[in-house]
Amino acid sequence: MAMDAERRQAELIAQFSSQAVALSSAQQLAALVLEATSHPALFAFSELLALPALSMLAGTQYSSSLDLLRLFAYGTLKDYKNNSGSLPALLPDQVRKLKQLSVLTLAESTKILPYDQLMQELDVSNVRELEDFLINECMYSGIVRGKLDQLRRCFEVQFAAGRDLTPDQLNNMIEILSDWLGTSDSLLHQIQEKIKWADTMSDVNKKHQKEFEDRVEEAKKSIKKLNNLSRQTSTYEGMTTTSLNL
Repeated sequence: MAMDAERRQAELIAQFSSQAVALSSAQQLAALVLEATSHPALFAFSELLALPALSMLAGTQYSSSLDLLRLFAYGTLKDYKNNSGSLPALLPDQVRKLKQLSVLTLAESTKILPYDQLMQELDVSNVRELEDFLINECMYSGIVRGKLDQLRRCFEVQFAAGRDLTPDQLNNMIEILSDWLGTSDSLLHQIQEKIKWADTMSDVNKKHQKEFEDRVEEAKKSIKKLNNLSRQTSTYEGMTTTSLNL
């Protein structure tokens, strides 16, 4: 299910991206932003925001559409309310989408979302309306999974789709991954050094083993020579004794 959702997101992003490249006026691009932010299955907007074609909106009478797209990429319903004077009015589909995105943002920081906090963030007046929204618009759409706890008046999040990373979050992630890579390289070097040391010790042990075996072999040869010499000596002494008796 998650793979299907990701595939659908990628298809929609590719679709809107190709449309944006083909448009030549700010008015058409503003209409595209409206369509994208209203689409019921699209929840990622940073790739659209990064398109050079969208920069045509800057400095025009439709520049607020660019700000709105940025809000859908990184912001919440509360952010919209705080800046509604400088942003286009929202259609019902956009309001629903921004509420869904707000739930995803809240789920990033905690997996226990109190009803009171959710009602305030989503501008919902009662628990029944909140639970209907969480079930019908969030869980059924596949962006979250969880459990409604009416006794504790909270939503327990078991899974939540990730939102677009802000530039600061992306830079922080790159820094974390770079540090991890550096640590991994250092650890790999240490492991290689230990392997090299183990190989060296193995060669030393093999050399010592060979020297010991050579010494044992030499000792065997020496003992064999001494035994032969002893037998020869005994034979010679016997012969001498016999001659004397004669």
